[in-house]
Amino acid sequence: MSDARPSFFDYDVTKIFADFRFPPVNVEAVWAAQRRNIEALSQANQLAVEGVQAVARRQFEITRQGIEEFSALLRDLSQPVSPEERISKNTEYAKQMIEKGVSHTREIAMLASKAGTEAAEVLHKRASESLDEIRAAIAPNGK
Repeated sequence: MSDARPSFFDYDVTKIFADFRFPPVNVEAVWAAQRRNIEALSQANQLAVEGVQAVARRQFEITRQGIEEFSALLRDLSQPVSPEERISKNTEYAKQMIEKGVSHTREIAMLASKAGTEAAEVLHKRASESLDEIRAAIAPNGK
């Protein structure tokens, strides 16, 4: 009598899966779905790039305006005026700069948010469509 036990590697794994049936896979449908996924990613990427470009253009414009306004301030400061008038002008200038800074920050944030939202919507729509495609593919008799 032999004391040898059957090894785990001697077990016939095909017996486990003998009665398990895999549904037929429509390879063309899978490839078509993947193409649509890649197209959606490409579209979302394009929207994100356009959003970054819009933000960069606006930041450049804000910087240009800031330089022009600073030049005007320097010209204004070079004019001889009373100390009271200078303090009044400086405070008004500081108030305007704070208001513009807040406004510009809000504008840039909205531009960035819009670009991100548009890109996310494209991906969300495609993810939803993809789940519907999977549901349709595994439904019995295409129901």
